[in-house]
Amino acid sequence: MRILVVEDDTNLNRQIKDALTEAGYAVDVAFDGEEGHFLGDTEPYDAVVLDIGLPQMDGLSVLEEWRRAGKSMPVLLLTARDRWSDKVQGIDSGADDYVAKPFHMEEVLARIRALVRRAAGHASNEIVAGAVRLDARSGKVTVDGHSIKLTSHELRLLSYLMHHKGKVISRTELTEHLYDQDFDRDSNTIEVFVGRLRKKLPDECIQTVRGLGYQIAED
Repeated sequence: MRILVVEDDTNLNRQIKDALTEAGYAVDVAFDGEEGHFLGDTEPYDAVVLDIGLPQMDGLSVLEEWRRAGKSMPVLLLTARDRWSDKVQGIDSGADDYVAKPFHMEEVLARIRALVRRAAGHASNEIVAGAVRLDARSGKVTVDGHSIKLTSHELRLLSYLMHHKGKVISRTELTEHLYDQDFDRDSNTIEVFVGRLRKKLPDECIQTVRGLGYQIAED
């Protein structure tokens, strides 16, 4: 999953990025509202962490512009404001959730997991496809109850496919959602990771739909 963090506090921005990266997400960052608006308007993100008090363009204006443009990615607002009216304004502007500063990083991670999960139509952190089970919270993958070891890139790929099981996912979509904007996006990389995953998963778990992409079938 690919996440955008828009926060003008350099240290907090880095802390959030590091925590999300450690949790297995591809992360892009912006430090002001104009840059954040541009990235959210032009790049496909699975979720956004958006501070309200930004220079150049405040967070609520950024959010309202995205929603007017039809951008539907889940947005988690960061706010230092404690008044209930500010939180209501954020939700009414199109936010999906909010966290008040100061916060524990685990709370941000939990809320991001929930937003990504709900956006993909899953009620639980555990996603099942036949004999394969993925715990989105821990990143643990089992096949018939036995744990399998995946690299971070293999886990990202499997997680995206399982979150969107039943849907055919093109190589382009996978590349756009698995890697941040600074990654050298070699078109053959996805095929390499799919090949490695198939050796660790049951036969026919990841299906190739000729000319379209890859799919993990619904149960």
